[in-house]
Amino acid sequence: MSKHILIVGYGSVGQRHAGNLTELGCEISSVDPRPDRRADTSTNFETLEAALAAGSYDGAVVATPTAFHVAQAKTLLAAGIPVLLEKPISIDLAAAQDLAATQAQTQVPLLLGYTWRWWPPLAEVRARLDAGAIGRVIRVDFWMSAHLADWHPDEPLTDFFMSSATLGGGALLDESHWIDLMHWFFGPPSQIYGRVEKLSDLPISSDDHVDILARYDDGKRVCVHLDLIGRPHEKTIRFVGTGGTLVWSADPNEYRIGTSADQTWQVTPFTHTRNDMFQGVARTFLDMLDGPQRCGPQRVGGQPSCTLADGLATMRLIEALRKSSKEGREIALAEI
Repeated sequence: MSKHILIVGYGSVGQRHAGNLTELGCEISSVDPRPDRRADTSTNFETLEAALAAGSYDGAVVATPTAFHVAQAKTLLAAGIPVLLEKPISIDLAAAQDLAATQAQTQVPLLLGYTWRWWPPLAEVRARLDAGAIGRVIRVDFWMSAHLADWHPDEPLTDFFMSSATLGGGALLDESHWIDLMHWFFGPPSQIYGRVEKLSDLPISSDDHVDILARYDDGKRVCVHLDLIGRPHEKTIRFVGTGGTLVWSADPNEYRIGTSADQTWQVTPFTHTRNDMFQGVARTFLDMLDGPQRCGPQRVGGQPSCTLADGLATMRLIEALRKSSKEGREIALAEI
């Protein structure tokens, strides 16, 4: 039976979710304060309260700026409506924990949209690492660099929520995908050090440059770099192990493994498009609506997922990074 899904926040990512869910047979209604956006759906509302008063929904997607996530998700959960929440959960850990308390009380399911977990090449990379393709992993470098003005070229930068610290924009929160992936690959580190800064001349109040060093009890070191400055855009992960190196990249869409001293690489290319991971999220969400028990933890070779608990783990790391940047010292996760 067709599902009726409410899209809360009908900007670019809300429209992408709407398109994918429509292709999967869903009826879509939208909420957005901007009439030019919500006009794209036949049933649309200016506020979430108006939408809830006017109809019933099988599920809802919250795709608004981060500052609004918790209040809107709590309203939907209290109404018994399962939620697909865009990442990150919230601006800070306390608000995320507040949402977790509401979900624990209502027992209404929530799926978190850290979409790179649904990227098939990364799932294969994870499986290769687990199988020992490069031995024991010792060093990892996550790198994300993409100039903010290129993200929405038809929208003034000052109108883009990413420019606003108050709305929850910035490299640390919005690109916490890569912090989530660090946790997805390896679990939580024991110690973390970082700098969260605004270094460019971009007309923004949010951060645009983040460097992270994470230490694991098994001796592994993981570095994460995020910036909203670089051109050309680059997204890569380099895993260095006792038996070789594995390098994943978004462009070119491939991973490569080297196990010798020369530049000899075994290259595995892919043809997936960016929307494939959003389609995966949409299918997982609809499966969750048919039975929350089907949306369990990620298993290699199984259906991806991202729970509220996963998002809380990422928010905890974000909180530690902010503390480290402010105090100029390494932070033990046990402090948070």
